[in-house]
Amino acid sequence: MEEITREELSKLDRDSYELIDIRDDGLIAYGMIDGALHIEIGDLLDTDKIDKIDKSKKLVFYCEIGRMSRDIDDSIGCLANRECYSLAEGYVGYVRSKVKSDSDIKAKTKKAEESIRKKYHKQLFSPFAKACKNYQLIEDGDHIAVCISGGKDSMLMAKLFQEIQRHKQKSFKLTFLVMDPGYNEENRALIESNAKALGIPITIFESDIFDTVDNIDKSPCYLCARMRRGHLYSKAKELGCNKIALGHHYDDVIETILMGMLHGGQIQTMMPKLHSTNFEGMELIRPLYLIREKDICSWRDYNDLHFLQCACHFTDTCTTCHVDGTTSSKRLDTKKLIAKLKETNPFVEANIFRSVENVNIDTVIEYKQNGIRHNFLDEY
Repeated sequence: MEEITREELSKLDRDSYELIDIRDDGLIAYGMIDGALHIEIGDLLDTDKIDKIDKSKKLVFYCEIGRMSRDIDDSIGCLANRECYSLAEGYVGYVRSKVKSDSDIKAKTKKAEESIRKKYHKQLFSPFAKACKNYQLIEDGDHIAVCISGGKDSMLMAKLFQEIQRHKQKSFKLTFLVMDPGYNEENRALIESNAKALGIPITIFESDIFDTVDNIDKSPCYLCARMRRGHLYSKAKELGCNKIALGHHYDDVIETILMGMLHGGQIQTMMPKLHSTNFEGMELIRPLYLIREKDICSWRDYNDLHFLQCACHFTDTCTTCHVDGTTSSKRLDTKKLIAKLKETNPFVEANIFRSVENVNIDTVIEYKQNGIRHNFLDEY
């Protein structure tokens, strides 16, 4: 498919074309180009969806970085007699174009910080501070590696750490750590531009994780997640850090609990902090533990920010590899299930979260502790 640049597109009358986002639901949740329609790439041959668009309009498709949309065969099916284009550099290129000058950067940084202190103080800073206090995540003398993946969660986490450090209730150091596991040029540039726009002084180091898992057929996302964690621990320790902070939030926690039951046949949760088993003296902390994802999204949209969800180079629509190695499909299905349950039970999310705080061992048939199984018959 022939490409069209953002500059060329900007010269066209907006009513002369339709912009179509072909990415999956997981990526769409992280934002779209203003005014775009969402038709997943698998539905492009759905005649009804395309035929509903005025035939006099050009069709401009975009994906994450412009590769998948460029490869669409515009001579097939309902696209055959339409004037079709692929938007060069895709969504990532659009996001990078949003901040252009130093004045824009300063304005974005100021607005983002003020919104944390005022408009979103109750939704974001208060639960962040509560998690840090209740779970004892920050102590005097800590040197914390704030691990930034480029997504909305880790970028917000960095800003919240800057804000809580400003309060000076604890004396600790921060290093904002970005690992480049083999990003393409567009994705790395997006992370760098977003960090600059938000006033986050990042430290970037490189690894070859993407190349290592490139030829893995079985559970490549799980392996990638484990390897990324190990590299982050190793680099953080090298830099003198004693903790790494990851950006998992409340919704990640309840989805993990439910996924463990439905897909893993086990009851477990994503802990607010953990001692590393492979890196002595290192801890993992999750300070967004009590923050709702909808509030993170609201902060992002209020500040007109656009972030990566995943920069995996295997596919434009591959979504974030989570700590347990699962990808968007299972998480998205679980998220939809929880939303459906909430329609009839508004307390379902809080109940899922509290379920792992109220485990009654007397009514559990079998459980594991420190790798050892215990059966209720042992002491019956």
